[in-house]
Amino acid sequence: MSDPSWNADHEGGRLTIDLRALVANWRELGDLAKPGNCAAVVKADAYGLGLQPVSRALWQAGCRTFFVALPQEAFALRGHCPEAVIYCLGGLTPGGAADFATHGIRPVLNTLSEVAEWATLKDDHQAALHVDTGMTRLGLTLTEASELAEDTDRVATLHLALVMSHLACADEPAHPLNDQQIARFDKVRSLFPGVPGSLANSAGTLQGARFRHDLARPGIALYGGEAISAPSSSDQRTTLRPVVRLEARIIQIRQARMGDAVGYGARETLKQDSRIAILGVGYADGYHRLAGSTNEAAGASVVIDGTHAPLVGRISMDLMAVDITDPAFGHLQAGDRVDLINETYTVNDVARVAQTIGYEVLTGLGRRYARTYIDDI
Repeated sequence: MSDPSWNADHEGGRLTIDLRALVANWRELGDLAKPGNCAAVVKADAYGLGLQPVSRALWQAGCRTFFVALPQEAFALRGHCPEAVIYCLGGLTPGGAADFATHGIRPVLNTLSEVAEWATLKDDHQAALHVDTGMTRLGLTLTEASELAEDTDRVATLHLALVMSHLACADEPAHPLNDQQIARFDKVRSLFPGVPGSLANSAGTLQGARFRHDLARPGIALYGGEAISAPSSSDQRTTLRPVVRLEARIIQIRQARMGDAVGYGARETLKQDSRIAILGVGYADGYHRLAGSTNEAAGASVVIDGTHAPLVGRISMDLMAVDITDPAFGHLQAGDRVDLINETYTVNDVARVAQTIGYEVLTGLGRRYARTYIDDI
C-alpha cells in the first residue's frame, strides 16, 4: 500500500514499514502476556509510523485494546477503529469528560480532579485509574489512591475497567526500583479488588510474568525497537522483527583528495583520496546529527548490498556524505539508493551511535520520506 501523493523516484529518502513484521511482533508479545491480554501502544502517530495503517493492521490481527497519549490521538484513532477499546494516557482535559464519553474514549484518570469530573457522568462510561508507584510523573499518589478506595460510593461511579501504573526502569532488569514498583502495585491492586491490572510496558512484558498482570501494553517492541538495554538471564527469548527500512537516494558522487575536509565545521579530514556519495537525507528527516563522523570518532554506517560504508563528516539538514571508496561500491551512481536502516543495521544501531534511544529515532522520522506499507498480512 503506497501513498499516491508521493513519487518515490523523486524523494531523497524512502521509508518502508513492514506491517507483517509489526503484527508478528504483537502476536509474539501476546503469547508472552497469556493468560492476560495484550494491548498496543500507538501514541505519537504509532511511534512515527502512521496511526491509521498501524492501528488497522493490528485490529485486523485481533488487537482490541489501544493506548494513546493525548485526546486528539484518541479521537483520531476512534475514526480508524470504531469498535476498539481506547485508553488516553494523558487523562481528561478540564471539562472534557462529555467528549470522551461521546466518543467512547476511556480516560486514564491521573488526578483527583479528573476523578471528580468523571464521577459526574450519569452513565456507565468506563475509565482507568493510574497510580504512581515510583515514576513521579502522572498518577495518583499511593496515599490518594488509599483514600479514594475507602470511598466505595465514589469508586463505583468511576466504572473502573483498569487500574494501572508505569515502570520507570524496566529496561534495566537489575534496577531495584523494579521490585519496589511491583510490590507497590500489588498493594494498589488490593485496594481495588476485582479491577483488572496493567503494569507491563514492552520491557515489563519481556521480563516475566510478575510484571504482566491482566493487560500488557507494549509499545517500542512492536515497532522493532530495543526495549531492554541490558537483558538478564530471566528475560524471555523472542524473535521480534525489525519493522522499518530506511533508504536514501544518492544525489551526487564526487572524487575528493586526501586532506579534504567534509561537511560543516570541517570536523573530518580525509586520510586518502576518496570517492564520496552525497545522500538526500539529513537531520530534518529525523536522522540524528550526532550520528555523523569526526576525526576523533567514527559515526554510523549505511548498508550497500550487505556491506557497510561509513558516514563522513557531520550530518546536515538535508544531506549526508558516505565514503564509497571501496571497490565493492564501484557500481554506484547518482540515483541509486542505500540503506540507512534495515534488518541488519537497525534503528537501535543508529540510536547507539547518535547517543540516543530507538524511540527517539523512530518517532523523529520525518514526513519527507516516500512511505510504503507492506500489508499483505
